[in-house]
Amino acid sequence: MVERVSALADHHRPGRFGADGTPGVTLSEVPGLVLHQIAGWPDTLSTVGHEAAEAAGAEAAPGPCHATLGERGALLRIAPLKWWLLSVAAPALAPEEGATLDLSHSRTHLRIAGPQAVDLLIRHLPLDLRPSAFPVGRVGSSAFHHVGVTLWRSEAGFELFLPRGFAASLWDMLLESAAQFGAEVA
Repeated sequence: MVERVSALADHHRPGRFGADGTPGVTLSEVPGLVLHQIAGWPDTLSTVGHEAAEAAGAEAAPGPCHATLGERGALLRIAPLKWWLLSVAAPALAPEEGATLDLSHSRTHLRIAGPQAVDLLIRHLPLDLRPSAFPVGRVGSSAFHHVGVTLWRSEAGFELFLPRGFAASLWDMLLESAAQFGAEVA
């Protein structure tokens, strides 16, 4: 098996920087990404959703733009016929049921947390991230400097999934913007 090397290996330096005092934002790369896309067909969506939820250890598959956290992993509904299964392997599907795709090596997973995480993210994402509009469990697709990204608001903060090839440049932009709030890279 190919050993994964972080796209941020030369860019990820732990420490505090920017404004003095308590950091307003904490940024970290979540290592060891295991991410599978699961797609169902219109007439098999319910069955495939059930299998995906079972793989995550969740009671049911989430609806569009929502996520659910199961005992083994998370399940994010990223499109009308698609889910992302995080942290566990995808279930085996027959071609007439649906399709799975391993995205683990194609994405970088960042976590952005802290009292000013929303203030940082709204400088880059054209989304309404207020808790009333984007509560815990919400998933959205957007553009970050013309690059398609997926954002999930988890209990731990904002989980940002971005294409590996753009990870270093987008990370650098986040760090530059985060300095004004005081930032900690974990």
